[in-house]
Amino acid sequence: MKHKTSKALFAYWDHVRADRQAPQRFEIDPSKISAILPYTFILERLDAETFRFRLAGTRMCDMFGSELRGTDFLDGWEIEDRLPLLRQFSVLTREATAAVIYMQVVACAEQGVECEVLLLPLKHTQGAIDRILGSFSPLEEPSWLGDLPITSKRLIANELVWPVRDPRAAMARVPADELAVTHARNARIVRVENRQFRVVDGGLSLPDCDKS
Repeated sequence: MKHKTSKALFAYWDHVRADRQAPQRFEIDPSKISAILPYTFILERLDAETFRFRLAGTRMCDMFGSELRGTDFLDGWEIEDRLPLLRQFSVLTREATAAVIYMQVVACAEQGVECEVLLLPLKHTQGAIDRILGSFSPLEEPSWLGDLPITSKRLIANELVWPVRDPRAAMARVPADELAVTHARNARIVRVENRQFRVVDGGLSLPDCDKS
């Protein structure tokens, strides 16, 4: 994660999660993340291919030039971008992984801006992961962003982050000189504050999403 908004939201989600797969939706307290609320959102999984905005921050809606609530996160993507995103959502909701997306957004003839999108699983209905807490963070904010609506978007990169269920146990298993890189599942170990995570780049090698 590059942007301070992503880092702040991840740290809050990870604190609430503790040693569980994912926190419950009702445990998320907006007052605890008030400084970044304009850039945050919550998605509802309706089925394997529909992730509807239940909430979207004001700044995010300004950048897209419309109210996002009730729309589908996956609308407006080209097919070559939509398919890896579907696979990523599938793994996120099955395995309680976190995900980071890098995308380029463009308004009219303006030069594109790279944005970082963080996706974090939440449990809601009967313990199922059917909500996603997220943030949308431009890595730079040109003067037109928020004045001209975003007209196109393109996927640049996407990563899955596998939170370690017991960070202390994981630290005991991994030698100190191997904390930066692991060969297991072609992943790498990264550290955020006092926690450790296994990151899998891309996700394109993952099986197609579950259609059930």
